[in-house]
Amino acid sequence: MKSKGLLSLLTFSEKRRDLLLFLLEQPSSLSNIRKKFDVSSPEIAPRIREMESANLMYKDPFTKMYTLTTTGRIIAKSFKPFVDMVGLIEKNEDFWNDHDLSGIPDHLLDRLADLKDCVFYVDRFENIYDSHKTFTDNIAHSSVIKGVSPIFFPSYPDFFAQLALKDVPTSLILTKSVFDKVTNEHDENMRAYCAAKYTELYLLDSSKVAFVVTDVFFSLSLFFKSGNYDPRTDLICFDEKGIQWGNDLFDYYLSQAKKI
Repeated sequence: MKSKGLLSLLTFSEKRRDLLLFLLEQPSSLSNIRKKFDVSSPEIAPRIREMESANLMYKDPFTKMYTLTTTGRIIAKSFKPFVDMVGLIEKNEDFWNDHDLSGIPDHLLDRLADLKDCVFYVDRFENIYDSHKTFTDNIAHSSVIKGVSPIFFPSYPDFFAQLALKDVPTSLILTKSVFDKVTNEHDENMRAYCAAKYTELYLLDSSKVAFVVTDVFFSLSLFFKSGNYDPRTDLICFDEKGIQWGNDLFDYYLSQAKKI
């Protein structure tokens, strides 16, 4: 089968695509395949035959398990990030279309599929701080906290000062405007934070993203393309890949920040 035939085989049938990715995890019996996709043998049999004809999978004569061929495995490993990326975008297309993504470096945009297991918290207009309650609740269960903030929330200076007093390791990168506002209006909290044993504070000229990453979760919010900050929508990840993506984003901004 020609390469363009393989592409059609996988992109024009959700069942074939999902079967390929399912077998990438491990070989499977026909009964497990039927159970996974909630189909009968007559329903799934044509898809299996098509995949076998394309040399993507085969039935092991000894174990009777369906297994990916070497070609099938190579294609599946390359195909999965694309499927994950499309799935992430489809979760909330408005989020990706309406927001400014320029604050995310190219090497992390290329790995956006790492956020595939994220959830989107979208507040109603009358409750625009609900997502920040989710944010603070999750931080309360975290033991290491890192974040970048180009925006100011009145409750945060006291909140982070209390974390510092509890010796929670915390590293914050603030834009100059946020730093000046906190210093002028919450001097006591700023002093308490900076004097704590396990805190670090950095200064950044500007940022188009606001986020926090901890050992428990990663939370990201963005600006609209108009330049206004969106206080209503947060992308939150609790899985290992999403948290690592958040740590890598923090390291990117840390490399540009000046320690105070």
